[in-house]
Amino acid sequence: MPRSNSPEGEAKGAVFRVLLMGNPNVGKSAVFSRLTGAHVIASNYPGTTVSFSEGLMELDGQQCTLIDVPGTYTLEPLSPAEQVAVDMLEEGDVVVNVVDATNLERNLNLTVQLLKRKVPMVVALNMWDETLEHGINIAVEGLQERLGVPVVPTCAISGEGMKDLQQSLKRARPGVLTYEEDERWHLIGDIIEQVQQVDHRHPTIGQRLSHATVHPVIGPLLALVMLTVSFGVVRFVGEGLIGHVAEPLCNWLWLPVMQGLSDLLGSSGFIHDLLVGQLVDGQVSFGESFGVLTTGLYIPVAAVLPYVFAFYLVVGVLEDSGYLPRLGVLVDNVMHRLGLHGLSIVPMMLGLGCNVPGALALRVLETRKERFIGATLLAICVPCMAQLAMIAGLLREHVVEGFLAVFGTLFLLWICLGVAMNRFTRGATPEIVLDIPPYRLPYWRALLQKLSMRMKRFLREAVPYVLLGVLVVNLLYTFGVIGFFGKLFTPVITRLLGLPPEAVGALLVGFLRKDVAVGMLAPLGLSLRQLVVASVVLTAYFPCAATFVILFRDLGLRDMVKSSIIRVVVAFSVGGLLNFMMTGLGL
Repeated sequence: MPRSNSPEGEAKGAVFRVLLMGNPNVGKSAVFSRLTGAHVIASNYPGTTVSFSEGLMELDGQQCTLIDVPGTYTLEPLSPAEQVAVDMLEEGDVVVNVVDATNLERNLNLTVQLLKRKVPMVVALNMWDETLEHGINIAVEGLQERLGVPVVPTCAISGEGMKDLQQSLKRARPGVLTYEEDERWHLIGDIIEQVQQVDHRHPTIGQRLSHATVHPVIGPLLALVMLTVSFGVVRFVGEGLIGHVAEPLCNWLWLPVMQGLSDLLGSSGFIHDLLVGQLVDGQVSFGESFGVLTTGLYIPVAAVLPYVFAFYLVVGVLEDSGYLPRLGVLVDNVMHRLGLHGLSIVPMMLGLGCNVPGALALRVLETRKERFIGATLLAICVPCMAQLAMIAGLLREHVVEGFLAVFGTLFLLWICLGVAMNRFTRGATPEIVLDIPPYRLPYWRALLQKLSMRMKRFLREAVPYVLLGVLVVNLLYTFGVIGFFGKLFTPVITRLLGLPPEAVGALLVGFLRKDVAVGMLAPLGLSLRQLVVASVVLTAYFPCAATFVILFRDLGLRDMVKSSIIRVVVAFSVGGLLNFMMTGLGL
């Protein structure tokens, strides 16, 4: 385990690299946040698409690099994330093995494997406060003697033991355990028998709630309530930020600048229309001018960012409270019918905020089959929050019937397409294997750090593509390309989908940014039938450019071509069927 000589580490003056390692859901992120504060970056491990967090920590006046290694149950890797965890062992100087003290036997499996590697190590018995609630008594000195490394009780949420953990790094040393591989669990059982005692206690409220949320009958009802409340909060917070912060600031600060630029450029012309866009009644309109500096900036920053902020805040609370692992267990049977396992629900939920992090989250899926099915379902059936907001605006006069038609169709499509791809795609879907952590209050600093990282990623991924999309569309309009394609595809647009020829512009923009494309439908005066058909087709037929790049990089050319063919065929087939059915119903 040699000391890292990376240029980045030298530039920051890092003395050594400390690896935080442990099972998933043991509180590593909270420990990481406690030790690093705000000095955090997110990176992909070289040669892979698995990400990790890296930060700086002070130790006796010197800076150390602290790395939050992807969670793993074993050093015998079964997934890309676990392989990265094993590979990173070669790049650190000290390992802090974060252990869930309420589930010591399960966590010691990784601990004894690390000890066998003879790496300098410290064990953090995290969630120490919850051992008392569960009636678990652990002899810390006895465990330290058996393992041969410093053992420190910690509670990352309250900060208990963090200073002791930091100071214990100076005492890190390789362990004393030796054993034959087939004796590992016997050794763990022997350690548990010597150092742990469990007193019988009545189930706490948290334990009762934990059982209820994975109950086959009560669990789905609670999940429905939880998701309804969550999206209600997202809408309330998102609309509040737009109405009281984003729009007033844009109108107060940016609108006068754009109006001045419009006057400077003579209120018309190629450059004016490219940067400012078309004037509406002689004035700049952020929603309709469609210039790079007007609509191009307004949509991601003012119309979308507030919803994304609210969504990631809610998802962060669900993650850190311990609910998302339970949701994964609850939906595992359904997800297996789609060729996925239960935790695949997390990329789908992240995709509702923005398809980009949803696509990034698909990287942790273990098999090619899972990644192919997950990517295709995400791209076809999961609209991002920006697109949801735009669709909600278009359907505001048909809230009930419009929403049921659009999202009912997408949900049925998600189920049916998943079942079909599971049947015809080669490969296996592994079983879900994870520990269910107890419910706990999220640690606010870790929650805000995670939120900040996700927001930065969204801005980095989304804004450039929105600006590029608006620029390209303006150029296409200027040079008559959209008009040409409008005539070329008129039979498909008008006869199959029942849309006006002008809708081809929105379909072209959908390749770059779906929320912009949906917004382009507003001036067309579409009927309920046309709005439903257009919303479903735009959602299903192609991902936005940012998501496309990520999926192409992860799936490869062959699988991306197959996925794209499926998307286009499904989108126009379903759109044509919807048009036929709704026309028959007189809508």
